[in-house]
Amino acid sequence: MKNIKILAVSTMLLVAGSCTETLNVEPTSVITTNNFWRTENDANGALMGMYVELRNLSQGLHQLGEHRSEVMAPGLFGEGVFILHRNEMNADTPGHPDWSGFYRAINTANLILKNVPNIVFASEARKNSVLAQAYAMRAYLYFTMTKTWGDLIIRTEPTEGFGADVTLREREAQELVFALIKQDLEQALQLFPDNSFSNGRAVWSKAATNALKGDVYLWTAKRGGGGTPDLNTALAALNDVDQADVGLLGDFSDVFAFENKGNREILMSIRHQDLEPGNYLWFMWIIGAAAPSNVDQATRDRIFPIGGGQGLMVMHERVRNQFTDDDTRKDATYFDIETIEADGGRRYLTNIQQKFQGTIIGGNRVFLSDPILYRYADVLLMRAEAKNALGQDPSQEMNLVRQRAYQENFESHVFTAGSQEENDDAILKERLLELVLEGKRWWDLVRFDKAFDLVPALANRVGQNHLLLFPIANTVLSQEPLVVQNPGYNP
Repeated sequence: MKNIKILAVSTMLLVAGSCTETLNVEPTSVITTNNFWRTENDANGALMGMYVELRNLSQGLHQLGEHRSEVMAPGLFGEGVFILHRNEMNADTPGHPDWSGFYRAINTANLILKNVPNIVFASEARKNSVLAQAYAMRAYLYFTMTKTWGDLIIRTEPTEGFGADVTLREREAQELVFALIKQDLEQALQLFPDNSFSNGRAVWSKAATNALKGDVYLWTAKRGGGGTPDLNTALAALNDVDQADVGLLGDFSDVFAFENKGNREILMSIRHQDLEPGNYLWFMWIIGAAAPSNVDQATRDRIFPIGGGQGLMVMHERVRNQFTDDDTRKDATYFDIETIEADGGRRYLTNIQQKFQGTIIGGNRVFLSDPILYRYADVLLMRAEAKNALGQDPSQEMNLVRQRAYQENFESHVFTAGSQEENDDAILKERLLELVLEGKRWWDLVRFDKAFDLVPALANRVGQNHLLLFPIANTVLSQEPLVVQNPGYNP
């Protein structure tokens, strides 16, 4: 009966339409390319969608940037997920996300760059900011992808058709990818109307884009033959970050406090809120099934409530042992869980990360901390790196970071410049202590040319430089018949 009534109403509308203009009105309930890109609200909605795509990539970004380094060890339940840690990736089991999610996010940025110029905004500055964010996002995504896979399919137009000329493409040389990245960075920096930040600092800004520019040019200076010119460009961009409202917080732990999201040290983060997907740091919290009862109250206060903790991986002792007891970063980075034995002695069980603890909602831990892409301490240490490579003294930047870390014990840890090689070693170690668990370490090891020296799983594979790239998953190769596997990963 219900279906008959609906059919009757539909018939009445069709009959009425023969005498009116009703059926000539364009439908508004269906979103198409033709009727979506019309208003400023449409552009803002697309921009929000671009950041949702970035959030969907957050776990993959951490896997690509941290898990192949010397930082991780299997947790109490994690031995089976350590393909990356053991550097045993292959095309069948790559152990990391494929590039399809990156291209989805790039496609959203491309849609914005194509359509927003044709939309009238109430403020030209707001329009320019939307475009600048899309350029910055595309640059960041291509930068991460080319560090991961090398040569890439370059897409600067949105994929809106299904012809072979659109969907079937070969990879292009990494030099061309970096040319696009650098071009996008300049476009973004010219379009940002000022040095302001959004609330939460979870969208691209001029300061964050300058940090990204410094990162890009450091990479091409060291890995792409860019040399002194690229080092000078990197240093200038990193110096330009200071034009914004940025600085080190007085207390290291405050940088990561859940109630302090979007603080002055943050340049760019990935926003997580309640009722949205949580972030990936649950895999470095203890799992409920392994939570011991024979612990002291201080430990109980640290680990409970557990929430969705999985205990898949922890910080390896080779990293934990590099923190000194007077380094305030130690307690704010990890916590050793020790059980109290029958004889009163204490026995190490495992450890949990402390940077991204999430929050407690309704008595349950929810991992809603914002993963950080760039913060000011990272900028200072990149600046020190660029200065040292240019033969300049990196002491000022190093000591700013150390002074915050060691507080009243700073005089015992003052950095004094030595040789370029000694300085590089000190800067790389400082980056480990400052930025560990933030998805930076693998890229640092590759940029400093130290991966084969410091990653145990690569120690006996010196000269196998193909391992500095990741394999392309067979799932991608099956969909992209013109894409050729990276050298060294063929069957």
